[in-house]
Amino acid sequence: MGGPGLSRRTLLAGAALGCAGLAGGCGVPRGERELRYWNLFAGGDGDTMKAMLARYRAAHPDVALRDVTLEWGDRYYTKLAMAGAAERAPDLAILHLGRLPAFAPGGLIDELRPDLLREKGIEPDHFPAGLWNRSHHGGRLFAVPLDTHPVVQYHNTDVCREAGLLDEHGRFRPLRGPEAVRDALRRAKQVTGDSGLLLETTGDGVGPWRLFWSLYRQLGGDLITPDGTRSAVDDRKVATVLDFVQGLHGDGLATGGLDGDGAIALFSSGRAGFFWYGEWEVQTFLESGMPFSMTRFPAVFGRALAEADSHAFVLPHRDRSDEDHLRVYDLVAALLRDSLAWAEGGHIPAYLPVNRSRAYADMQPQSEYRSVIDDVQLDPDVWFAGSGSRLWTEMNSVLGPAMDGRLAVPRAVSQIRQVVDDLLATPNPTA
Repeated sequence: MGGPGLSRRTLLAGAALGCAGLAGGCGVPRGERELRYWNLFAGGDGDTMKAMLARYRAAHPDVALRDVTLEWGDRYYTKLAMAGAAERAPDLAILHLGRLPAFAPGGLIDELRPDLLREKGIEPDHFPAGLWNRSHHGGRLFAVPLDTHPVVQYHNTDVCREAGLLDEHGRFRPLRGPEAVRDALRRAKQVTGDSGLLLETTGDGVGPWRLFWSLYRQLGGDLITPDGTRSAVDDRKVATVLDFVQGLHGDGLATGGLDGDGAIALFSSGRAGFFWYGEWEVQTFLESGMPFSMTRFPAVFGRALAEADSHAFVLPHRDRSDEDHLRVYDLVAALLRDSLAWAEGGHIPAYLPVNRSRAYADMQPQSEYRSVIDDVQLDPDVWFAGSGSRLWTEMNSVLGPAMDGRLAVPRAVSQIRQVVDDLLATPNPTA
C-alpha cells in the first residue's frame, strides 16, 4: 500500500533537498502492465544497466518497462523527492543508501514489503548485514541494496613490480601503517620519476570527503552522536588524518591540486604508482591498456576500512496494490540475479549469491577488493549526508585545501567542526 500522508511542508521539501528545481515530464500515463524505473546511471554504468534491462524485457515481453536516466546528484534527488511528494512518481527508483535518512522520514519513499519480497526470492540473508541494516529506517525496510562502491587503491603493476611491492605471484603486498604507505609511495616515485600517489583535491568531485572518511573511520572517529543530534568531531583524529595526507604532499610523495579527470588522465599515462579513488574507473583503465590492478584501500590506521555508498532500489511514494509490489519486486530480483554484469563496472555486488560466485571470483581485477564489503563505512546516518549531499559539498571545500597544503591543519579542524555544527542546526526539510 502507499506511504503515510504527506504534509504541505514535505510536499515543498523536495526543492530543499537539492539545488535544482523540478523539471517537467515526471508524469507518465501508466498502463496495465507498465513499469517505470528511474536511475542516475550514465557512461559505462548506464550502458551496463541498459543491457541488464534489455535482458529483463526479453524475458518479460508482457511488461512495458520504461526506464529514465536522470542527471546524477542534486538534480536527480530533487526530481525524485518532488515526484514522490506530488504522487507522480515512478514505480521503482535508485537511491544511494547514504541518502535514505533524507527520504524515509517524510514519506517520500514507501516501505517495502518483506513478505512479498520473499515471494520473489529476496531474503535478508542474501545481503551483507551492514548494508541490510542501513536499508532500514525507524525499524522499517525502505531499500534493497544493488551494490556497494568503496574507495579502493589502484596501482600500476609495472611500477610496483620494479619497486619490489609485488609478491612472487604478481599480487600487491598489503600495506599496514603510515610508514609502510609512505615507503611504498617513495619507492614508486623513484621508479616513475614523477609521482608516487595521485589524489583528487580540487574541483567538485568526491575525492576529499571519501579519503577523509576512510582514514577518520580507521581511527575510530565519529562525526555525529549515535542519536544524530550532536557533533562528535574528534579534533585530534581529524588533525591526524589531515597531517598525514598533507605530509604526503609536503614530502612530494603525493600529487594533489587535481580534479578527478586530471588525476585519472595522469594515472592512465603511467606517471604515478598509485591512485586512491572510487572503483568505478576500472573500465577506463582497462580500455586504456595500461598495466594496473586494484586492491582494498590500505590499512593506514588500524583496520582497512573504506568509505563507500550503495546504490539501492526504493519505492517512490505512490499508491500500490500487492500486485504492484510483486511486479516491481520481480524486476528487482531479476536485476540482482544479473548483477555479475554490474560488477564489471567495478561495483561490488550486494547480492551474496552473485558476490560469492566463482564467476565473480574469476573477474579480474574487480574481485580483488570484494572482501571490503563487510568493512565499508557509509556516511553518518543523518539527512544531510550521502552521495552528492550538502555534507560532501561543504566538507570538500575545507578538506581539499587542507589535504594538498593550501589550508593549515588547525584552521581546517576548526572549519570542519563549524560545518558539522551548522548542518546539525539546519532542520531536516522532510521531518
